[in-house]
Amino acid sequence: MLHQMTPGIEEALSKGMQVGYIGFDPTAPNLTLGNFVQIMLLKLFQLSGHKPIVLMGGATGRIGDPSGKDKERVLKSYEELDHNLERQSQLFKKFLDFENGPNKALMINNHDFYKEMNVLDFLRKVGKTLTINYMMSKESVKKRVETGLSFTEFSYQLLQAYDFQCLYDQYNCTMQMGGSDQWGNITSGTEFIRRNVEGGKAFAATTPLLTKSDGSKFGKSEQGNIWLSAEMTSPYKFYQFWINAADQDIAKFIRYFTLKSRAEVEAMEKEFADDPRMLKQALAEELTIRVHSKEDYESVLKVSDILFKKANKETLLNLNVQALETVAEEIPSFKIPKTHFSDGVNIVDLVTEVAPILKSKGEARKAIKNNAISVNKDKISSHETLVNEEALLHGKFVMVENGKKNKYILIGE
Repeated sequence: MLHQMTPGIEEALSKGMQVGYIGFDPTAPNLTLGNFVQIMLLKLFQLSGHKPIVLMGGATGRIGDPSGKDKERVLKSYEELDHNLERQSQLFKKFLDFENGPNKALMINNHDFYKEMNVLDFLRKVGKTLTINYMMSKESVKKRVETGLSFTEFSYQLLQAYDFQCLYDQYNCTMQMGGSDQWGNITSGTEFIRRNVEGGKAFAATTPLLTKSDGSKFGKSEQGNIWLSAEMTSPYKFYQFWINAADQDIAKFIRYFTLKSRAEVEAMEKEFADDPRMLKQALAEELTIRVHSKEDYESVLKVSDILFKKANKETLLNLNVQALETVAEEIPSFKIPKTHFSDGVNIVDLVTEVAPILKSKGEARKAIKNNAISVNKDKISSHETLVNEEALLHGKFVMVENGKKNKYILIGE
């Protein structure tokens, strides 16, 4: 996971527990798989006996980081940023240990460093440390000068550098980590400390930009970002992201995200050298349980059975509301008024007029005669059958099948 690092970092790490941090700006409503790369860096740092700090960007998020951007960011409202920060903060507690041991994680909001500071204090205390020449030499600034860079975004690296100084002074934090696009900002922090603290030593390390084998951005699907929150990416879609990974990517993904030992990983790769599907399943299981829960993982398997295997009625009846909503997203679904079920709706009318599953009543009767139509896994034997409220799973869903492969969900509203 290492891309660049400043000299002396390995020696420092060998001398006992070190304190290191990564900053996260709350510019999104939640955390993505891209953020998960940095979370894993902090997790492995902690598991190696060191103390991680999650620095929430309550201040820097209000400014906007120019790194990796080809145009000025649209500033978000303070209310939106505070809301995002709260949601992200809860997620970090799932992945790092904030409770136990001398190296328990800390979560700090960098807004605390600036809320009592006025602009003159900032210019005297922070602005005097780094020269314009030094700041202009950074790649993130150079790329933007030609297309336009506001003083607001230009000042971002000063804030990030001063953050490092504050953590160095208050928590003896000597290391800052992040993605490779942050190298310029991070090394501004090490330089800031070198200039302000006599004999001060601070270190930087970055991870390489994680991409898929086809060169596309990691952590995205055709539908967009893969989020670490069930409200934004269902556990099923999260699981499927890993299952659908390219065979040539899986070895790299395992090394980034597993908590298995090196020996376990290499033994697993040897065992399944001819079947990368098993490696994908192992990683998908581990990460779905860690990011979501064991219960969510088990629900994902049931949804997969319903969608891809010959699942029985018991499996269908055991699906919870969230799982049925996931199924409805993956197969054709129709929203229909619940009133249709109040007095019972004729099966032929249901699959032709109420929900356009079949083109005509004649086609529907023929399918029923051929034993092809089922409702909630029960075969329909008569074209006079009525489907009533009892068929509504969780008072809302009905699964209709036409043959082995054609599945539909009716959603009563």
